[in-house]
Amino acid sequence: MSAIQNISHVAGMRLAARARIPRAIFDYADGGAYSEATLAANRADLDRLALRQRVMVDVSARALTTTLVGQPAAMPLAIAPTGLSGLFHVDGELCGARAAAAAGIPFCLSTMSICSIEDVRAAVADPFWFQVYFMRDRGFNRELIARARAAECPVLVLTVDLQVQGQRHRDIRNGLAVPPRLTPRNLVDMLSHPGWLLSMARSKRRGFGNLAGRIADTGSLGTLSQWIASQFDPSMTWADVEWVRGQWPGKLVVKGIMDIADARAAIATGADAIIVSNHGGRQLDGAPSSISQLAPIVEAVGGKGEVLFDGGVQSGQDILRALALGARGCLIGKAYLYGLAAGGEQGVRRTIEIIRSELDVSMALTGLSDVARIDRTILN
Repeated sequence: MSAIQNISHVAGMRLAARARIPRAIFDYADGGAYSEATLAANRADLDRLALRQRVMVDVSARALTTTLVGQPAAMPLAIAPTGLSGLFHVDGELCGARAAAAAGIPFCLSTMSICSIEDVRAAVADPFWFQVYFMRDRGFNRELIARARAAECPVLVLTVDLQVQGQRHRDIRNGLAVPPRLTPRNLVDMLSHPGWLLSMARSKRRGFGNLAGRIADTGSLGTLSQWIASQFDPSMTWADVEWVRGQWPGKLVVKGIMDIADARAAIATGADAIIVSNHGGRQLDGAPSSISQLAPIVEAVGGKGEVLFDGGVQSGQDILRALALGARGCLIGKAYLYGLAAGGEQGVRRTIEIIRSELDVSMALTGLSDVARIDRTILN
């Protein structure tokens, strides 16, 4: 059995990831904004939701299959769009897409991926979800959406909570840029991870694949946050969401909803689903945890659209908790990146296996045999 297969929980995958990649890359995934209070709340509030143990119930046959935004899924889980995945492991997005396909769950590719839409589509048999940020260049927005259509992506995820980037002290301290800039400090860090450094040196993909040759390279600015400020459009409104809806014939998901009024507005503009998310605690520090907002938003949407959950999911029990509060399914970002950094495609596969097993066992111990029957009665 490989070292990766010996890892039994996501926390162990995190430790393995930290040992394998430079600090600046690890902190990009691991950290949050400002004092990281919201990042901590995501975890703490999930942990406070106690599960109700039940016995003497026939749980010998358990079903985890479901659908997410109309797509079949072997369990109520998808891999969230995460920028820079290709810096955690060479061709990281290809690894993630293949691992998700093998597990039978959706994979969502980020606009800010290292591998392009076309790279990933060529690497997998079935199309994947695509996430788009709204750029200042409207023509480029139209081009990205057209490329997603050409790749046969069934779902477009529009992220609406990063038009202005939250201040992430770890990234600022580390001088995070893409491609990584060589400074005396980060050069020493990179040299202390020779396996990562050698693989990246050999890779043909080190910049943003979806943006290549289209907009200014990050090398002209000091950090990733400065580059985002120069390219993302802070003037975006619900009218722009309606414009995206008009450009996109498939399923549309709006990601970054933390307020009842915004949830209703997203559905009114034509979204098929929303993702309750505070961007992993990486945007507005001091905002409530994602899980604390989930049930009120589900109630406000009232079945008019599907509600997915993102924010601190590190285990199958976290999925169970979110489903109990009305989510259709969950997305993993940090947990996915830990697995990717720790062991590439094998690491992601193992991460999904861990979470699936935890969900399966925890369902049984709460007296449930089908994810479709999960509701608030399982919470103590």
